[in-house]
Amino acid sequence: MQLLFADQLGPHFDLGGEIVLPEVTAQFSKRTYHRQKAHLILYAIRARALDPRVTLVKLDSYRQLDPTLVTKAIAPTSRPMLALAHSLGLSLLEPRGFCSTREQWLENKGKGFLLETFYRNQRRSLGVLMNGTEPCEGQWNFDHENRKPVPKGGLGVPHFEVLENEIDAQVRKDLDQLSQSGIVSFIGEDGPRKFAGSRQEALAALDHFIEHQLPVFGPYEDAVYDSEWVLAHSMLSAPMNLGLLDPMEVVRRVEQAYLFGTAPIQSVEGFIRQVIGWRDYVWHLYWEFGEEYENSNYLNAKTPIPEWFAQLKGAEVESRCVSHSLDSVSRNAWAHHIQRLMVLGNFALQRGLDPKALNDWFIDAFVDGTPWVMPANVIGMSQYADGGRMSTKPYTAGGSYINKMTNLCVSCKFDPKVRVGPTACPMTAGYWNFLDANEAKLRGNPRMNQVFAGLSKLSDRTELVIQERTREKF
Repeated sequence: MQLLFADQLGPHFDLGGEIVLPEVTAQFSKRTYHRQKAHLILYAIRARALDPRVTLVKLDSYRQLDPTLVTKAIAPTSRPMLALAHSLGLSLLEPRGFCSTREQWLENKGKGFLLETFYRNQRRSLGVLMNGTEPCEGQWNFDHENRKPVPKGGLGVPHFEVLENEIDAQVRKDLDQLSQSGIVSFIGEDGPRKFAGSRQEALAALDHFIEHQLPVFGPYEDAVYDSEWVLAHSMLSAPMNLGLLDPMEVVRRVEQAYLFGTAPIQSVEGFIRQVIGWRDYVWHLYWEFGEEYENSNYLNAKTPIPEWFAQLKGAEVESRCVSHSLDSVSRNAWAHHIQRLMVLGNFALQRGLDPKALNDWFIDAFVDGTPWVMPANVIGMSQYADGGRMSTKPYTAGGSYINKMTNLCVSCKFDPKVRVGPTACPMTAGYWNFLDANEAKLRGNPRMNQVFAGLSKLSDRTELVIQERTREKF
């Protein structure tokens, strides 16, 4: 029989015979999951188990699985699950659920394998958005056209909504019992469930995205608007990471929208780049960098994550951008990439939060967080804890960027243009304080010459540093 892991729930992982699908609740006691993430995982497993060929096995630990029940599996996506598969003596097939293979990566990694190089090779090898050997409309990347703030009044684009059923009701009851028993502790608000948890729902979510959101996805993919938590984003990362959608079926459907003239190239290319480019890229880097990568701490950041941050208590934060992002995660177990990178990640980088603890928090708090997704995103790109293996300079910015790309600063007590004084923006002041604190390690980076030249000219540098290193309110 085939052993099916909890992120292999779609038809492209089905080998056609009898299946054993474990439901392991002990994972919730080992880590502090978001309540909605735990709900989605259990729902997706139980929905898949409606197939009469699937035997649902409820366990406290994967180690309790009877090795005589299973003989084969598709290789899992993370190191712990791969070790488990080996310990069970399973015959493993090559990994699925990505747009490239490990062999393709290993064949090309020595050729200056930057993300853009990888992405272009993906486009060529997969024949996606190509006219022969040239990219459609003569450009590989339309990112410079995709940086518009949301117009006043919002986008008004409807997002996909889930209709809960009896499985949801039982999952909620079971999680309530676990929580009340003290066995587990969750963060965030309970439901309703917002993300697709079955194959049928995932296909409906894909249809909805292509019809309603894809046409305007590109221009506003980096924007944040206070009253619209989804905007034009797809809500497909969670069902893809659960294996409910094959990323290539998503890519081909999105490509068709461009070919049929229902979505512009800027939106289609921007979305496809995230799937065949970034998503595959960070998965390969998970295996490339190895287990010790998650202990990287180039900037020696050791500050514990504040309790209000870890527990998603946005009301305890005065900075509108941070408060809004934490509230979004609390309500939805999700926030889009700019909130993750340029608000929450930016704050953590500026304040020297422990990168390993932050990586674990992102895995637990986000409905699409997985052990393979987060290290390159958090340890590398967000926190620069790897010293530049992922990105050529730290991704940090002051309040002016947030003021440009969001509507949050207008309702904030802090002024993004002010760096010293009672209205000093913690992001703006935090940016300069971060540069001051890490100047010795970062000044040799040629991409940071200009910012350090600006730092050296600050007339209030000493006052700013004292202010930020004694700041208690954010």
